[in-house]
Amino acid sequence: MYRVDPKQAVLEHVSKQSAAGEAGRSLSDQAEAIIAAPVERGISGAVVVGVAQVVEAVLLATLGYGIYEYYVELGQPAFYVPVILAACLMANVLFNAARTHRIAAYRTVFNQIGRTLVAWTLVMTLLTVGIFFFKAGDLFSRVWLISWYIGGAALLIGFRLGLRALVQHWTAAGRLRRRTVIVGGGKDAEVLIEQIGASASNDILLLGLFDDRIDDRSPDMVAGYAKLGKVADLIEFARRTPVDLVMVSMPLSAEKRVLDMLTQLWVLPVDIRLSAHMSKLKFTNKAYSYVGDIAVFDMADRPISDWNLVFKWVFDKVVALTALILLSPVMIVTAIAIKLESKGPVFFRQNRHGFNNELIKIYKFRSMRTETLDHNAVKQVTKGDPRVTKVGKFIRKTSIDELPQLFNVLKGELSIVGPRPHALQAKADNLLYYEAVEGYFARHRVKPGMTGWAQVNGWRGETDTIEKIMQRVNHDLYYIEHWSILFDLYIVVMTPVSLVAKNENAY
Repeated sequence: MYRVDPKQAVLEHVSKQSAAGEAGRSLSDQAEAIIAAPVERGISGAVVVGVAQVVEAVLLATLGYGIYEYYVELGQPAFYVPVILAACLMANVLFNAARTHRIAAYRTVFNQIGRTLVAWTLVMTLLTVGIFFFKAGDLFSRVWLISWYIGGAALLIGFRLGLRALVQHWTAAGRLRRRTVIVGGGKDAEVLIEQIGASASNDILLLGLFDDRIDDRSPDMVAGYAKLGKVADLIEFARRTPVDLVMVSMPLSAEKRVLDMLTQLWVLPVDIRLSAHMSKLKFTNKAYSYVGDIAVFDMADRPISDWNLVFKWVFDKVVALTALILLSPVMIVTAIAIKLESKGPVFFRQNRHGFNNELIKIYKFRSMRTETLDHNAVKQVTKGDPRVTKVGKFIRKTSIDELPQLFNVLKGELSIVGPRPHALQAKADNLLYYEAVEGYFARHRVKPGMTGWAQVNGWRGETDTIEKIMQRVNHDLYYIEHWSILFDLYIVVMTPVSLVAKNENAY
């Protein structure tokens, strides 16, 4: 778990939030021009990776079944089809574990193909061992198994070479470029920009630089690119225009500068890389990753990226549609009950912070009397609150009031699972949430959710103390760092259990 000292958080907030506020009000003219310019978005790397995985799995499965049809007497597909599908699924898992399904990996030849063939060999070895272990040798043809292994290896080589050619073509055309900013300035940043121009110009669309130094070491223009502001300004900049990658041009020896930079930027959903061009220390190749031919150290990654985005998108849509169908009778009865008890609309809309701090309007069933509605949540609901109707008390206690947020999920504004979106003016101990907890906005590196890790652990409802909002934030950050589809599924399953067992704070 992340641990946050409330006193330290409040003390540090004053200076940091003030700096961030100044940044938001005084971005440079160059930064404003970039924000105002239309964003040319090319092909999404996540989509390329996702489609490549699906096509590769389909080709392997088709080959396996085609060889079965050719060699084996028809009439026994019940044995072969499940084994073929399981082997293809296992292959996909191992290809990902070997990091072969990455845009950077697609650009290589021997590294990509070598890792892929090793994973495919492991799949076939496990399949052979499984057939022997379950004494199913009479059910499966050895000729089929060997043919599928050899044919699959040839198919994978051909597919990966074709995929490499396609990715190289898109790269040359600039369609896979990532919107990038450099943190740092002066001669060191100039060297990095020259390296980008020489080997990574088709990978990177450079927007400009951010640097806290304001002396001669950091001029306003470096190699033709403008200094757009200080590091604190980058937070506001990245929330108003898409930024995919932050490249840091600082030496490893500048530990304090690097740490200060990370402390400010870790709240953003971007990849952060420290360029190795300034380091005099030489590491093994395994210590580096690469942007083009530029060696970098990975300092922070987007919490959910590439193929995982596709997994989560599908999970959200499937669960939301299923829940709407199954819970529609409950929602209809709730709407009727609200109308019968008090005048006013059935639904209540409220502004909340979404992914990367963008404003979204979430839907809820109205639980308060119309004349006492609090759109900004300036005053939290407490036990026995007279503003809450009888129906409202029940639906808040059972979280039925949040079911309309399934429509927010279908619109892509929320996820089924994620940090809960808080009201903008919500307070704990008379402090706004972001004033009470340092790093609060790091919750917004992923889409907010209808339910989350904090909620299933009982941290829902009123947050009248700093300790309570700290616990929410700690659980949210733990979820972000440990996200997986299985974790999401576990939280969904445990949500109704927690509503019964841990609802003492919900009013």
